[in-house]
Formats: sequence, C-alpha cells, structure tokens
Amino acid sequence: MSESTTSVRVRGIYATALTRAFRQAGLDVVAASPPIRERFTDADLAAAEPDVDVWMTEDRQGVGVAARDDSHAAAVRDVLAGLGRDAFVWDDPVPRGAVFDAVVDRTVGGGAVLALDADGHEAYLPFGNADEHVEVGDRLRVGIREPAAPWSDDRAVAADDVTVSGALASLDRGVDALVKGAAADREELARTTELLDPDVPDNWGVYWQYEATDADMDALGDALDALADRAHRVEDELGEADGDDDDPGLVASPESTLWAWFGRESRTALDEHRRDVTATMPGHHRTKAGSETASGAVDFAESLGASVDEFPFEAVTDQFGPTAGDSVVLRHGKPDGSLITLGRGEVTDRNVEKGRLSVEREMTGGGTYDALGVDREAGDTATTRFTEGNWWYPTVYRSEDGERKGTYLNVCTPVEVFPDAVRYVDLHVDVIKHANGTVDVVDEDELQDCVDEGLVSEPLAEQALSVAHRVQSAVEN
Repeated sequence: MSESTTSVRVRGIYATALTRAFRQAGLDVVAASPPIRERFTDADLAAAEPDVDVWMTEDRQGVGVAARDDSHAAAVRDVLAGLGRDAFVWDDPVPRGAVFDAVVDRTVGGGAVLALDADGHEAYLPFGNADEHVEVGDRLRVGIREPAAPWSDDRAVAADDVTVSGALASLDRGVDALVKGAAADREELARTTELLDPDVPDNWGVYWQYEATDADMDALGDALDALADRAHRVEDELGEADGDDDDPGLVASPESTLWAWFGRESRTALDEHRRDVTATMPGHHRTKAGSETASGAVDFAESLGASVDEFPFEAVTDQFGPTAGDSVVLRHGKPDGSLITLGRGEVTDRNVEKGRLSVEREMTGGGTYDALGVDREAGDTATTRFTEGNWWYPTVYRSEDGERKGTYLNVCTPVEVFPDAVRYVDLHVDVIKHANGTVDVVDEDELQDCVDEGLVSEPLAEQALSVAHRVQSAVEN
C-alpha cells in the first residue's frame, strides 16, 4: 500500500460494490471483512488502519464516512458523488469524534438534549453516557460518539468523554492504564502495546478492536502512531480552549464526517460495480435497501443462481410490500440533506406491469396548496401516482365533494417504492396544472440557487429542467 494513497475500510450492503469502485479510483481497501476478502482474492486487502471509515446508514439509504483529514475525505467524496446524478454527499457539522463545549438545553426520556453551538446544532446525551447527574443549564465538555445522517430524525449521540476512534484501535482520554481493554487476545495485545511503546498522550488509554488480532506488528504500530498524532492534536486544541467564555461551541475535530445518499440511478451503478465481481441480480442494492428481510432474500436468490432481466417490481412488492391496502410514508428529501415527511397514505392501486402505485391521503385544513394558490380545506384528498424509476410524479388535489383543485407534478430524483415508504429527493422545479387548465413551470430559480450553492450538480439540474419542460408539453397537449 502506497503511503500517499488513501486507504478505506467499508462495511454494509454496499461493501462489495464500493470496494471495487474505490480500488478502480486508485484507493486502497483495508481491514476488509471475510466476504470481501473471498471476493477479491487477487487484491492486497491488508489488515491496516484506514484513513477513511465507510459504513452503511441504519436505514440502508446511503453511507456515513469518517476521514482523518480533508484530503482523504475529498478522495472518497469524489467516488461517491460520481456514482450517479442522484448521489448526494454532504459535510456533517457535528462529525464523529468532535469535542464540543455544550450546554444542557432540556431533558427527554433517558437523556439530555445538548445545545452544541450558536448555529442550532444539537446532540443527545444518554444519561448512561455521563458520569455525573445532568441538569438543564449544565455546561459539559462532550465527545460525539455517533454522528447522525442529515435526513434522519435522530440527533448525534454524545458522551462526556473524549475518544479518537480507529478500525484497529481507539484511544480514550481520562484512562489511567495504557491498555484500557482489548479484543480477543487481550493479554497478548497488552504486551504488544508495551513493545510498540506508542507516543500516546498522558492519561489516554488504548482500546484494541477485534480487527487488531489479524494485523501484524507493523500495522499495529502504524495504527497507534496515527491515532496518537490525532490524540495530541486534540489535546492541543483542548488546552487552547480552556478559559473560553461560556457559550457552546466546537473545541476539537479530529475527523471529518460526510454522508452520502444514494438514489435509484446510483444504486444501479453500484449493481454494475458488484456485478463485475460476483453474481448480482438487477435491483440488487435497490431491493436490499428496503429492509433486512429483503436483503436476506436477495442473498438467498443469488446463491441459488436466480436470474432476472430487470428489477422484479412485482415479486419484490408482493413479498415485502407495499400492495393495495398497505400504508406508506412519503419521504420527501431535499438537496441540502434534510427530509420532510409529507404524511402517510393508503395504497389504493398497484400496477405491477408499469411499476406503479396510487396513494391517497386525506388532507388537514389550513393554508394553501403550494403554487396552486387555492385553500387547503379539511376533507380534501390528494391522490398521488408513483412510478418506480420516474423522474417525476403527479398529485391531484380534490375537494371533499370531488371537485378538482389542481395538479402538482413534482420533479425529483428517480422514485423508489420501498416496503413502507416512497423516497426521492425533490429538485424544486415543478409543473403546476391549475383547475382552469393553465399549466406553469415553477421554482426554476430555487433549483438554480441549489446549483449556485453546490447542492445540485449541473448535470442533475439540466435533467430536472428537461423533465419539467417535457412534462409541461405533455400536460398542455
């Protein structure tokens, strides 16, 4: 492995595809799982400490990325963003391992919500992660244990200690013994630590991970050296922050954290990468992203040599949902990484030949329908037709007595129909058909703002505008 090359560890349902994509881009993959080592028998997948850690998000929609510096983060970002037009990558302002001087804003359930800075960022501190009693108004120095994806409903999880995390080992601040804990061969790794004699800051302990048992002495030494360098930087930053004012804010950030959200086009590209390594059915990652049960079914089908020519929409929805009568949530993503839930509706019809669902929602009263300019009243219904893979979908709004109030044709990344939700990222520009038949394209300026801010790529914006004007022409005619 070259010293100048970025090394990456990958875990989750995208591991095989991303291993190939990273290696194709000239990055090294290290600390690989046994299945990955079996599939890449001709590759040198060393048991070494990575520069970048990549893991699947809990909802299977994308990956989280923690990198030891911005240059390594940029190398991985380029690969992820290049998978497809509907791959989005965002920086996390609350990265893994970051240290904040936080203030307890309120307590909820089994923990406290912390105000991290003046920008409104928050974290959740479980009471079990605090050594002392926590009350509203307390000022705490905390480390971020688990960052949260921007599209999730979760907050980052914090603890009142400081940790520098790695794949082979971690360093924990405030530990008396050099070796706090260890993996399977605890005593042997403890002796190894003494032999390596790492330059770990005083009052920091080494915690060996299970992957360390497969690494040789050179790899273990390199891992400790890299972690020790980061720990010293953290110590320096903590020292500089002592005596600051009482306002919450970031104190130290030993890692950069990114989040990548994959759309349907990107998942298809990941299928192609995986297919170059092992048997992969169409819609492999699209199906696996739906649920753990669906993921296991894909593995079973591929192990039997099952072969299909295209994504089996009927079979997947028959087995895992949704079908007529089921309830689904409309997950309306935004280019900045946020996600809005448009409500839950009932599947009233399913056309398996066209990969299409009709979903009906009953609306609450108050306000107006965006861009249509008509009142939203109690008893109104919204009937939405989603077609798997389409770059747009229509919603027809009707009054309680069935009178059409207008149609909203939303332009978005390719629609994905998962067992309990329909997901996409809204691209702002839309087509509106008023009740009198007038058709308008709206919000082109909002799309351009996203391009200017770097949230939407030029190719994706061009696709969105092309779709909008094609839809406008079709609706008008």
